[in-house]
Amino acid sequence: MKSMTGFGRAKLEKNNRIYNIEIKSVNHKYSDISIKLPRSLSYLEEKLKKEINSNISRGKIDVYVSFENYSESDKKVIINTELVKEYMKQFEIIAKENHLAMNIPITEITKLPDVLTLKETEDDEEIIEKELLECMREAINNFIFMREQEGIKIKEDLKERINNVENEQQKISTYSTRLVQEYVVKLEERIKEILKTNIIDQSRLAMEVVLYADKCSVEEELTRLKSHISQFNKLIQEEGPIGKKIDFLLQEMNRETNTIGSKAGSLDITNLVVNIKTQLEDIREQIQNIE
Repeated sequence: MKSMTGFGRAKLEKNNRIYNIEIKSVNHKYSDISIKLPRSLSYLEEKLKKEINSNISRGKIDVYVSFENYSESDKKVIINTELVKEYMKQFEIIAKENHLAMNIPITEITKLPDVLTLKETEDDEEIIEKELLECMREAINNFIFMREQEGIKIKEDLKERINNVENEQQKISTYSTRLVQEYVVKLEERIKEILKTNIIDQSRLAMEVVLYADKCSVEEELTRLKSHISQFNKLIQEEGPIGKKIDFLLQEMNRETNTIGSKAGSLDITNLVVNIKTQLEDIREQIQNIE
């Protein structure tokens, strides 16, 4: 079991190239990956997403990548001439409108955004890709480790809460067994009180008891609830994403619990149903945090 919240960081230094990657995530129904890369590495975005998707299935994941290249490998300086022309055009308009001199040094123009870019050679690009993916895998491993540690804590909390649900379910089973017996005693007393006699038509009494037992019986619901609890305990031991499966199972447990509450004519059972629903709601909130 893994939490959907986590953080992982990695740093790699090779041949005067420095890579820093940070990964953080919060809860999300699906996988939503956002990567912020330096412009020089933007061509690797899809490969990085593929690497993340192969290891992480759910969560809103933000990735921050920084890259510094001080190596002596061949680089090609590219001038964006069209952008320079557009800059100059706008400067001329501003100069004319404000009666200013148009004497901008070329060195100042080269400092403007996106005018100059450094292009790596193809050989360098392959090396950088390999090194960046190496750094990314380390960051992912650190990120997953933190998620797993959080998942251990969540699992312990879920175990405790589902055990509480199971205890309440067992108490309801005990109370429901006594309900029919109590009803028979009350019905006999009521008949004697109304008819002023100790003679009771046992066949009629048995029929009434059967009707009542059928109306208030929650054995089927308790059996299904017990089965769901068993499935829940098995699920939280599984590896891999289980959040959606548990969410569906909780819906079924809530449905059975609501039926028990509506059928049982006992204050004790009603109170136990409220306790179960409280625990199930706490579990539902907690599983929003797991993958």
